[in-house]
Amino acid sequence: MRQGGGGGDGVSPGNVPVCYYGAGGRVSATLERRVRAAEVLLRCAACGLAVLAAALLGADRQSRTFFSIQKVARYTDMQSLVILVIASGMVACYSLLQGARCLVSIIRGGILLNRPLAWAIFSCDQVMAYVIIGAVAVAMEAALLGKTGEVEFQWMKTCELYQRFCTQAGGGVACAVAASATMVGVALVSAFNLFRLYGHGKGSSK
Repeated sequence: MRQGGGGGDGVSPGNVPVCYYGAGGRVSATLERRVRAAEVLLRCAACGLAVLAAALLGADRQSRTFFSIQKVARYTDMQSLVILVIASGMVACYSLLQGARCLVSIIRGGILLNRPLAWAIFSCDQVMAYVIIGAVAVAMEAALLGKTGEVEFQWMKTCELYQRFCTQAGGGVACAVAASATMVGVALVSAFNLFRLYGHGKGSSK
């Protein structure tokens, strides 16, 4: 069976034993199912981890009393954590939408053959991966300063004063790190889905 059409755009039925992609060769139905299952799992994992990271950081607070003055530590006191919460929320929402799209595609038995749509998904996945990785890098640097301090600038080790706050914040950052790793996996899958649409002589046999 050969997928018709000039540009290779469209949706192929899900009941064919061999799938043809773009101008290139073949992808077996077994590999196709594995790739789609991996994509759904990665997107769901990214969504769950990002939600957990945002929840841990957003609910993180601890109060201490210094000379009868109460001071409450919140994630909003550190701009880097605010950025990470926002980035985690963006990744969670995006992963939820894309995960729903993947599930609908699996239920309908469709295969992504539309190059503009594949490019759009690939680009958005790349952007989201860079966003969460950048936010995690900034948050980890700030967390390290809070843990170790900086003698030259006379910055104290704030985690010695707010241990519970730092512990929960560390858990949130760890979840964000895991979410960024899964987003890298998602970006790799979307790259595979895109570049398999290009090749030499669609459906041709030597």
